This record gives sequence, structure tokens and C-alpha cells, in this order.
Amino acid sequence: MDDARPRILIFAGKVTQDFPVAEELGRSFQVDVFDEMEKAMSALRTHTYHAVFADVGDFLPLERALVGEKSSLVLNTIGEGVCIVDPDGRATWSNRKMRSFTPAVSEHVRQVCAQALSVFSMQTGPITDVSSARSKKYTFQVDENYFEMICSPVVTDEGQVQQVVAVVWDATSGRRLQGKIDAIDSAGRELSRIETEVVSKLSPTERLRLLEEKIIKYSKKLMRFDHFAVRLLDKRSSKLEVVIAEGLPSEALEIDLYAQPEGNGICGYVAATGRSYICHDTEKDPRYVLGLRHCKSSLTVPLKLFDKVVGVYNIESESVGAFNEDDRQFAEIFGRYVAMALNILDLLVTERCATSGQITDSVVQEMSQPMADIVTEARTLMEEYIGDDTMRGRLNRIVDHVEKIRDSVKHVAAGPNVVLGVKEHAPGEQDARLKGKRILVADDEPNIRKSISDILAKAGCVVEVCKDGYESCTMLEQDPFDLVISDIKMPYRNGYEVFAAARRQREDMAVILMTGFGYDPHHSIVRASQDGLSSVMFKPFKVDQLLEEVHKALGIAPAEPAQEPDKSSKHKPA
Repeated sequence: MDDARPRILIFAGKVTQDFPVAEELGRSFQVDVFDEMEKAMSALRTHTYHAVFADVGDFLPLERALVGEKSSLVLNTIGEGVCIVDPDGRATWSNRKMRSFTPAVSEHVRQVCAQALSVFSMQTGPITDVSSARSKKYTFQVDENYFEMICSPVVTDEGQVQQVVAVVWDATSGRRLQGKIDAIDSAGRELSRIETEVVSKLSPTERLRLLEEKIIKYSKKLMRFDHFAVRLLDKRSSKLEVVIAEGLPSEALEIDLYAQPEGNGICGYVAATGRSYICHDTEKDPRYVLGLRHCKSSLTVPLKLFDKVVGVYNIESESVGAFNEDDRQFAEIFGRYVAMALNILDLLVTERCATSGQITDSVVQEMSQPMADIVTEARTLMEEYIGDDTMRGRLNRIVDHVEKIRDSVKHVAAGPNVVLGVKEHAPGEQDARLKGKRILVADDEPNIRKSISDILAKAGCVVEVCKDGYESCTMLEQDPFDLVISDIKMPYRNGYEVFAAARRQREDMAVILMTGFGYDPHHSIVRASQDGLSSVMFKPFKVDQLLEEVHKALGIAPAEPAQEPDKSSKHKPA
């Protein structure tokens, strides 16, 4: 049975020799008697004592040894390196953390301490007030790691600097966080300028490429990844469509995922719940859908607008445990910028039926909430970095750039969802080169569908129309066609799926894809272009442009202009 009595350590000395101290105390307490300092110190480190009994002459050395032991324990336990450097630049003592640094780091610390000693020694006159001997902070870099250190002078009773105490820590993680703040700031500024640049300088095709390049560029700068993908949520089908990808094999892109918490991988879970997800080890995580042979860990965050999930941003690494909570926090902020850049086009297309002023007011109103969310998250981070003016300054710049996004929306021009010039178009005789050509027109917009059908029918074509992607794919399986003209965003099947169905029927079938103002929510243009897409038309387009693209897709050379009669050959009177 354990002895529950209080425990006392007795350090044998003169008093304990003259009096039976241990015998008397042993009647009421547990007693341990030692006559050597090392054994007494070892017992104090190992056990808990309620009291220490010793001669007055022995107690002071024992107390000092105990305090020194505790101090050494504290210094060896803290996460920073601590060392003492003498005037000759020699490290006379260092704790366990300091000894764990590489020789290159230790040499830098020694040199900086020698420099600090020189600075402290140059002060005029003795230091009468120790508190006036202010510490100095230094920063240095060794290879790819950054270190910070504080040097403090050890002042003698005469006011002379005798030694320097240095505290050193690895600041690489802090630098990395600062780098991510810079990347978010730059990415947000660049993405917020995209719409203004597009309207003033770029074609719709260039707009898509620019947006993709910028997102890939800043994703690489912000996050450590081997593969990444942006998937947008189709509200009608709940399917997560790949719109931008980097490093993903084709088989991974073809995996169908839906916004459902179970059975659709991590992306489906994040899209359904709106919660970010860190997968530390793909082989042990039941939610991970096997799509990449070399993927070992992943980070997936929701793309949000108006607090609603519009897609997911997924990055993957070939290393286990590549992502942490810092990565998640910064990816969520960057994800809001990505969501705005991708969806502002969709918002504008949806509002094209209204007047220009109504569009601007509507879009600004719809964008206000997600922009407010970014400001809120940035300000929350600012509170976490109180005292770090550099980090707070960068976060404050993010808040400022949100205002630029609001301004950029006002520069976007309006346009109708119709074929331009239909009323003015006066068709002549049927085009013999188009007569009998079977053309399938697929678009969920009735005006576009009817306008294209009427124009081509009057030119002599045999036209079939479909109102959605499923109907288009079904008709392609049943009947032969010379040309397919399809919108890229339709219910049930997207433009690329219609393109693929046409190519399954005949490998060389001509296909023209259409999109409103360059918006490509399923990445159809890029994917189909790699497989031989004939051309792309951006709504609104003109009648002449439509006929010209149809001729090109069918391999019909443009008609030669009629030649005027040679007046010199006319009969002249004799």
C-alpha cells in the first residue's frame, strides 16, 4: 500500500549527526536521507518533496544548485536558441536549441554577437542604469532560411559590458506567411483589373486565356502544389465542372463529381457543406476519390459569392502532409478573389437583357457581399497581427483593392443575346455551295436558335435544332450531319460533350462552338481546340460572320467577286 504521508528530503550534516533528526521526522513523514550533493539533486529532479531539511551552511549551496538546475531546464526547453558570447567572440554557453542549429547558423550568430559587443562597448562612459542598455535586433539569412535574433549586453557592477546574451529563432515561417500575404495582395489586384483590361484591349478569347494564366500564376506563387483544379458548380445539375486545371491527367479531369457530402470525393463534400478540407494522407482518407496516382495530400476550399458556394478550389501535392491551417486560411481568401473573377462574367451575361445602367447597378449590388466578406476576413487577420505593422499594411492594401473591383465592373459594355443584323439581312438566291448541307444547331436560347436556323435554311441548308445538350447528343447518334453549331453552356450536356459526341459519329465532323461574351464555364473551348475544333463564335455576332464561319468550317472557299466587263473590248465605230 502506498505511503500517503508527506515526503521530506534530509541533507545530512552536523546537525543531523548530533541529533536523531531522521528518526524523529520519520515517525510522521516519509524521509529520504542523502549525504552527497549530486545524489540530493538527482532525488529533487526525480521526486516531489514537501520540505527540505539541511544545515544552514549546506542549504545555500543546495538552493543555488537547485535554482541553476531549474534555470538550465527552462533554457533547454524553450523553442529559441540562447547563447552567451564573451568579448573575444567565443560562445561560452549555449542551450540545447542553439546547439541544434547548423554550424553555418552558429557562425552567423557568433559574428553578429561580436558586432553587437562592439556597438555596446562604443557607448561613452560606464552604463549606470542597466535598463538603459537597450537590446538590438538583427536579421540574417542562411541558405533559404531566415533567422532573427536579439542581443542584450551583460553589464558589470562597474557599468562595463562584459558579455552578450543572444536569443535566436527561425523566422522562415513568418517570412512565408508574409510572402503569401504579398501574393494574395498581388493576385487580388491583378484579377480585379481583368475586366477593365478586357473591355479596352482584349478579345473574348484573350480574356479567357488571361484569366486562366493569372489564376495559375498566382496559385503557384501562393500555394505549394503539384496539381490543382478549379471546378464551378452547375446550379441546375449540381455537377462540379472543371474550368481551369494545371498538372492533372485527362482521366482525372473526366471524373464526374457532384455537390454532395458523400460519394463524390472531397470536392463534392466541400461544395455541399461550404467547409474547407485538408487531406493529410490520401491513402488513409475515405473521402478522397482516387484520380491521381502520385497525389499524397490535398487542400480543398469552397469558392464563395454572397456566402453561397459557386465552386471549389483544389490543390494537391505528391508529399504527405503538405498543407496546414495557414495554407487553408490563405487559400480561402484567395479563393474569394478567384470566385469573383470567374463569376463576374456569368453575372454580366445573365443581366444582358436589361439596360446598361441596370446591369451596372445589379452587378455592383450582387458583388457587394463577397467583397465585404474579403474585407472582413482581412480585418480579422489584421487583429491577429497587432504589432506587426508590415503585415497589417499588406492586409490593409487588400481592403483598398476591393474598391478597385467595384470600379472595374462599371467599364463593362452591354450586348443583346441575338444575332446582329437579322432584320437588315436580305438574303438573295440560295448558296449552291451550302445547298443540302445538314447542320445541327444547339442552343438553349430560343432567339439564337431560331435566328441561326432561319439564316441557314434560307441559304439552302437542312437545319435541325436542339434546345439542350442531351437532345443534341441523342440526335447526333441517330442522324448524320455535315456541321454542328453548339452553345457551350446548355442544360444536361456542355459544349465539349456535344463536340465529343459529334466526333464519335465522324472523326472529321466540323464543329463550331458559341459562347456569350467569351464565358466558358466548362472549359469547352480550350479542351475542344486541342482536339480540332473548327472555330469559336462570341455572341453577339453578325449574320455575315456566321455565314463566313460556316463556309470555313465546311471547307468552302469564299466566292470570288464578280468581275466588271472590260469596256475596252466594246465595238468602236469605224
